[in-house]
Amino acid sequence: MATKYVLVSGGVISGIGKGVIASSLGVLLKSIGLKVTAIKIDPYLSSDAGLLGPLEHGECFVLDDGGEVDLDLGNYERYLNITLTKDNNITLGKMFQKVLARERNGEYLGKTVQIVPHLTDFIEGWIYDVAQVPVDSTRERPDVCIIELGGTVGDIESAPLIETLRRLRLKAGQNNFLHCHVSLVPVINDEQKTKPTQAAIREVRSVGLSPDIIACRCSEPLKGPTIDKIAMYCQVEPAQVIAVHDVPSTYHVPLLLESQGLIPILKNVLQLDALTFSSSLVKSGAQTWNIWKSLTAAQDRTLDTVKICLVGKYTALQDAYLSVRKSLEHASMKCARKLEITWLNSSDLEPETEATSPAAYHKAWGSLCTASGILVPGGFGARGTEGMVVAAEWARKKNIPYLGICLGMQIAVIEFCRNVCGIQDAQSAEIMEELGIPGEKVIIHMKEISSTPMGASQRLGLKNTVFQENSSFSKLRKLYETEAPSVNGLPAASDPSKTTATADGEPTSKPSPGQPPIISERHRHRYEVNPAFVEKMASHRLDFIGKDEDGERMEILELRDHPWFVGVQYHPEYLSRVLRPSMPYLGFVAAAAGCLERIMEGKNGGMVNGA
Repeated sequence: MATKYVLVSGGVISGIGKGVIASSLGVLLKSIGLKVTAIKIDPYLSSDAGLLGPLEHGECFVLDDGGEVDLDLGNYERYLNITLTKDNNITLGKMFQKVLARERNGEYLGKTVQIVPHLTDFIEGWIYDVAQVPVDSTRERPDVCIIELGGTVGDIESAPLIETLRRLRLKAGQNNFLHCHVSLVPVINDEQKTKPTQAAIREVRSVGLSPDIIACRCSEPLKGPTIDKIAMYCQVEPAQVIAVHDVPSTYHVPLLLESQGLIPILKNVLQLDALTFSSSLVKSGAQTWNIWKSLTAAQDRTLDTVKICLVGKYTALQDAYLSVRKSLEHASMKCARKLEITWLNSSDLEPETEATSPAAYHKAWGSLCTASGILVPGGFGARGTEGMVVAAEWARKKNIPYLGICLGMQIAVIEFCRNVCGIQDAQSAEIMEELGIPGEKVIIHMKEISSTPMGASQRLGLKNTVFQENSSFSKLRKLYETEAPSVNGLPAASDPSKTTATADGEPTSKPSPGQPPIISERHRHRYEVNPAFVEKMASHRLDFIGKDEDGERMEILELRDHPWFVGVQYHPEYLSRVLRPSMPYLGFVAAAAGCLERIMEGKNGGMVNGA
């Protein structure tokens, strides 16, 4: 069977929601029993997302293979329960590098290397090859490849990519290619305006593409006359105009699309009824869809809230912590709580802010003091780190649940060494080098990691963590031991002899009976805890319960006699899924919500009928 492609592009403005719509289309396709993969195409010249600023571009998402990619690949993995590779993220810069390397190797000998056909042919071949790679637990070739084109159609840098996709549609053939174009319908003076969408569709058609579906983003449901007008002037049927209005959460988007008859449209355009479906995938797809609907409906009925204070460096742009936010959402849904996040700039907690901006300082401390849980996520550089330290101190002293991710774990170490172990000048080598200050390096640079070149030079990707013999007291270990791997997105029966699962639900390893579990999580860091101070911290009941396979690198810390004080060097948010929350986040939110004991017993945090 030929691979079928679903292209999602956007017009009018960027950041219109193409990633969520693309992921939601994948959810619908999987719900009827199809195997789905996804590719994100970005028109910028950067090789990958590793060196892009989080305040400009949003978070850098990390894959099993260490690929530093666009945040939309995180959406695909979370929604579709698949495991992608760095090849699933195409950037124009990466493609130029590959083509120019081939030119230098003489592979185009005697020819003038041009955008068309050499670059476009190379990108087309890349898409075809990646679309054949298995991405889920079936280990079979995907039936459908969803392609999201970043930016907006008409951008000058997108021209080679659009030409590639035009050619791909032609070669894929009829019934093997569907194009969904996402546009904007603004509301001005209570009137839904269609002119931006009309202009966007003209732009798309001028470059050789013709959308089969027009997904219209709007702050409110589209009115009948608006749909009819868009259909008339864009030369499509009214059924092909899909309203994607604002909903309570992004998890409602697949339901919104399905309610407007999108599955029959997908079946018709791609001739899906002519395919032979696996009965097991049809069954599991239907089960996953029912669980998805139940979970979303249960969240709508939830009244109790859990208030989390996120103390970070990049809170001015929430997408800088997109996976963190999604992981908190997954955990709160499991705990049957509505999530309320306070985005707190860590610099606002520092004494300097009290002098320069007293209002911001007191507001920040007010938010911290009223939080049910405090989370310090990852980040780089010295700015705001002292504010993170006082946040960790507050959580430790006041018995408020604390979760430190990557830098957040290192912050917890610095705070504990200063205020409990008596090492007054405890500091991170990263901060000392940047500020040129003296101190005791309780956080050190990993000697095997080079800072030049900077790109892809960190400790990246999926790595094993071994729980230590002295970790039987650990709440986090208990959660990992009771976690059930999943099959095709559905939770399997709990088996404590299995360890945590990879993104597609496969167990990462199986320890011998009676042995501490081994887990696999994704990493992205250059600095680590100095082993020389581990014993001193342990003497004050801060234990490093998880280490790397050599027993030398500190991976997990947990404070005894505290409701929840946990730090992890890895980024568990990268493996959190809608139907299978990350264990560190689940434990943290459950502790903040007061239902940790129930969650540790393998129960939901108060949901009805398991929904």
